Amino acid sequence: MTLSLREMAVEVLTTADGRAKTALSHSLARAWFAARKAGAPLPIGRADPPLRPARPAKPDLLDPRDVPRRRPGSPAGRIALLHAIAHIELNAVDLHWDMVARFPDHDMPLGFFDDWVKAADEESKHFNLVCDCLERLGSHYGALPAHAGMWRAAEDTVDDILGRLAVVPMVLEARGLDVTPGMIEIFERAGDDAAVAALKTIYAEEVGHVAYGSKWFNFLCGRQGLDPQPVFLDLVRRYFHGPLKPPFNEEKRAQAGLPPDFYWPLTEPAE
Repeated sequence: MTLSLREMAVEVLTTADGRAKTALSHSLARAWFAARKAGAPLPIGRADPPLRPARPAKPDLLDPRDVPRRRPGSPAGRIALLHAIAHIELNAVDLHWDMVARFPDHDMPLGFFDDWVKAADEESKHFNLVCDCLERLGSHYGALPAHAGMWRAAEDTVDDILGRLAVVPMVLEARGLDVTPGMIEIFERAGDDAAVAALKTIYAEEVGHVAYGSKWFNFLCGRQGLDPQPVFLDLVRRYFHGPLKPPFNEEKRAQAGLPPDFYWPLTEPAE
């Protein structure tokens, strides 16, 4: 029996090991796009995604305040930075498959699923690229503790598709556009060409993921007759904990469909 797309997404979400999760993610994305190309798309279906995805036994997940800070200029600091990036990318794989699996009561066009399957497939590639860099440096994903709060945005928006789109791609992934150029510079100075290449790939493709968030957020607002900008500000203040912090990569944010009036008002604490 052919699995529906949402059932496929749950298979990824319930796979614990990072390399196994991303291999399955790649395989299911290929199956989805092959069926789309053949003009016989797989059924979207319904499924019961877990509140939290399966995770490997390591890394230990700590409160953000308890994650050790290391200077990125040192070899140990660069390993710690790559480990943190790998952790972000693994969570992103699950966030995008969760977007596919979760919100069945919203009748979305097939293009919505195309975008998030593609994003999950790319995040899977990103995770493996960064893991390869870690292993080249004698480390691996799971060797260091990691941030326990990465899934909080998903849990907070479990029943709110607009809130999920606002906080995950349009805030959290947009933040990646702000900080990745500085990370690329760190590895350029260290002469780590593999890490530079991996981060440049991530940087280029994350613009698309933010753009998918903006596109579908505006689509849903339009369908409901809502003005996107005040709705976005309200949702981010509700679900994102604390003000946004400049500097912002305004050029890449604009490229992804995020105008300044969507984020500059959020740099001040809510009244």
